[in-house]
Amino acid sequence: MPSRKTRLEMTAPGGDYLTTAEAAKRLGVKTQTVYAYVSRGMLRRVRVTGQRTSMFVRAEVDGLARRSRESSRPAGSIERVASALTLIKDDELYFRGRRATDLIASESAESVASLLWTGECVADPGFVASSRGIARARTASAGLPESAHLADGLRVGVIALGAADPARDDFTPASVIRMAREMIGAVVDALPGPPGSGGIADRLALKLCGRPGAVPVLGSALMLLADHGLAASTVAARIAASTGAHPYATVSTGLSALDGPHHGSASTSAYRFLGEELGNRSGRQRYRAGRLPVPGFGHRVYRKRDPRAEALLRMLPGSRVTETVDRIVAKLGGRQNTFPNVDLALAAISHTYSMRQDAGEVVFAIARMVGFVAHAIEEYQEPRMRFRPAGIYAGPAAVGYANEV
Repeated sequence: MPSRKTRLEMTAPGGDYLTTAEAAKRLGVKTQTVYAYVSRGMLRRVRVTGQRTSMFVRAEVDGLARRSRESSRPAGSIERVASALTLIKDDELYFRGRRATDLIASESAESVASLLWTGECVADPGFVASSRGIARARTASAGLPESAHLADGLRVGVIALGAADPARDDFTPASVIRMAREMIGAVVDALPGPPGSGGIADRLALKLCGRPGAVPVLGSALMLLADHGLAASTVAARIAASTGAHPYATVSTGLSALDGPHHGSASTSAYRFLGEELGNRSGRQRYRAGRLPVPGFGHRVYRKRDPRAEALLRMLPGSRVTETVDRIVAKLGGRQNTFPNVDLALAAISHTYSMRQDAGEVVFAIARMVGFVAHAIEEYQEPRMRFRPAGIYAGPAAVGYANEV
């Protein structure tokens, strides 16, 4: 331990220093507390050439401030979440180091799910559901009113499947993946429409439009939308997993957060907007500054392009839909943050293949269930209840409590 003289005063030729008042402000304490830190050996007071008063090394003050914040942080709160799943960098999307737009050329929705869950692209056994699981999901969704969205059926189907699975609290990766395959397969097969066979994209196309030509682009959408890092719904799913919630509850939590109009349901707004444009009913007012943002354009993460939207729009056959998308892009004239995003791509797919307006929500939700499961597998390896954000109380003063000034 340094001597008192070494601890309290040193001679320094210059550098990055703070006065006592500046150090106190940086630490969020009174000046008397700064001197108390010095007497306890927590901070050094130094003499700087040309200065009459004591000074403090800025780096040491910052270090003490950082340690103080960490020690006062509520138990379990974290600022960052480490994940090996998804990277978004320079307007590109990568799954476990592989560019997502490259994967759609050689992989399937099943193999990309395997990549996110295990690190390896393996297509089999795919999303094979039992007849009992399909019946449970179908029975649960059958109780919904006619006004319900298709995605509502997915959520209640997942809950019903979880309630009936006696092994739902087995959090080993193999068991979680087994549940995920059954869960995704069952809720897709339980959607209204004729029964189908083949991969998940084949069965989903049959449910949404009954047109085989939609299979390639739907399969690509399922792959490209499988995960997007720590999006709001994924954070919700990870928080649920951190409490020890089983995979069905974790996925259900993610699907509930996905439901908002600014997240998983944004494609419905884009569908309506694109429908107006196809009918030439919107007029020019929408493109003026007061009407921006335009549904289906721009993104909070990407800066110049959404690689998912670009890939999906390129896959669509030439039609009035693609011509209309091109016309909208031209009208926007390259304004900042007005490139087509994946919500517009889902809307364009729905219009091209005559799907209902909420079909994009279903595609998004089915795809993102894969990501929720991948994040759950990671989160089950972390300490429980590690999410505890530090709140800032903004209510009335507490009776009998005096804040330090």
